[in-house]
Amino acid sequence: MTTDLRTFINGLPKAELHLHLEGSLEPELMFALAARNAVELPYASVEDLKAAYSFNNLQEFLDLYYAGASVLITEQDFYDLTIAYLEKVAAEAVTHVEVFFDPQTHTERGIPFKIVVNGIVRALEEGKSRLGITSFLILSFLRHLSEEAAFATLEEARPFKKHFAGIGLDSSEVGNPPSKFERVFAKARAEGYPVVAHAGEEGPAEYIYEALDLLKVCRIDHGNRCLEDDALVDRLVKEQMPLTLCPLSNLELCVIDDMKNHPAKQMLERGLLITLNSDDPAYFGGYMTDNFMATAEALDLSRAEIVQLAKNSFLSSWLSIEEKKAMLRKVDAYVAETP
Repeated sequence: MTTDLRTFINGLPKAELHLHLEGSLEPELMFALAARNAVELPYASVEDLKAAYSFNNLQEFLDLYYAGASVLITEQDFYDLTIAYLEKVAAEAVTHVEVFFDPQTHTERGIPFKIVVNGIVRALEEGKSRLGITSFLILSFLRHLSEEAAFATLEEARPFKKHFAGIGLDSSEVGNPPSKFERVFAKARAEGYPVVAHAGEEGPAEYIYEALDLLKVCRIDHGNRCLEDDALVDRLVKEQMPLTLCPLSNLELCVIDDMKNHPAKQMLERGLLITLNSDDPAYFGGYMTDNFMATAEALDLSRAEIVQLAKNSFLSSWLSIEEKKAMLRKVDAYVAETP
């Protein structure tokens, strides 16, 4: 008997490389934390909150995203947020995650940096010991804030440097090009951090060039709009620069109007090193299995293409070469034993 597609995808070993922890805050947990911390939400119920999850663009989502983060106050809150995400993806055969967090979202509200980091790290450590999920934590700057604010955050992060695998850049893309953060990214690289950046989601292909040439990133988060520039595509293919695509996010934020128009298959066919990820799954309707499933069905992906996407997730990760080889063997073993 052939395994049905969803069951096959759910059990396929994979890594997630584009996940904002604050974006995994499910409505039920948001209300529970609001009650625990005496925070008043502008919604009467979980159902009312979910009804607000209809976005016309990135900024509309971000407005709700930052409002939701207001319930995160104590170390236990950040632990609860992170462990809830890890438990969800553990059930979807996610064995490795490289997750973003936005310290400025919290320090701007007066939450001490150490409260945020300690809660997240405690959960990531439990994720490894109890759930078998390895992880790297990426500190992201908010691009709608100033470069000076990013410099201050980098300095504030110094006592916790051992907990961070790299530096990222997210939030409102249009009008906030990567070049705005060239100096602080140079400082981050000088301090030994690998760097990544959101580019080419709503912003133009030029932002991808800036991320590559000015920020000197080792991975592009999103990158959809590279297809508007054939020379850029050729360069990304030649360099095998990873792109961390987020299909359901693209649909919910109107980056695409229909999953059938998602560029993932075209990108695969052109030789781009793409991965599928959930971005902000509590807001966009699905974690890893849902993103793989929606993409596979809409684009009629073959099993081989689905397996390649899973392998790409490990190839694009910051795992060691030996760890990557071990994960690829795990994928091959799963495929061989799953009809």
